[in-house]
Amino acid sequence: MKKLAAILALSATPAMAASGPFLSLRNTDFVVTVSFLLFVGVLLYFKVPALLGGLLDKRAAGIKSDLDEARALHDEARSILASYERKQKEVQEQAERIVETAKREALAAAEQAKADLKASITRRLAAAEDQIASAEAAAVREVRDRAVTVAVAAAGDLIAKQMTAAERGTLIDAAIGEAEAKLH
Repeated sequence: MKKLAAILALSATPAMAASGPFLSLRNTDFVVTVSFLLFVGVLLYFKVPALLGGLLDKRAAGIKSDLDEARALHDEARSILASYERKQKEVQEQAERIVETAKREALAAAEQAKADLKASITRRLAAAEDQIASAEAAAVREVRDRAVTVAVAAAGDLIAKQMTAAERGTLIDAAIGEAEAKLH
């Protein structure tokens, strides 16, 4: 029984569904075959494959031009990126040089400021020493002048006490004569 069921299952194909002779309009296989051949003939008559080929070639050319343009843009973007990277590197190097120069100038300015400060301190010390020496000399002069004044006054008092009127007159006359001789 199993063998009979397998034979019936194999014989139940669509080709077996058609009934009658093959070249009859009642045979569905014949009608489908003729319709398909007419459809292919109409497509060939109106040159549809050539139109489809042309459209596909046109589409392929468009895609190729898009790909070429994309490659060109990609290459241009890479060159721009490389250019910006070079510029960034140059700017970074320039910034480093500027910082280094600023550091050197700051150190030089600090050294110059130290030297200027030392010179200023030396000048101020010298000026202070000069002022001290001048003040000492003034003080010595003042003390000397004061001593001379006191000594002259003491000598004048002493001489005045010991001198007589006649000696005073003689001294005055001698001083007047000496002044006349120096003035003429």
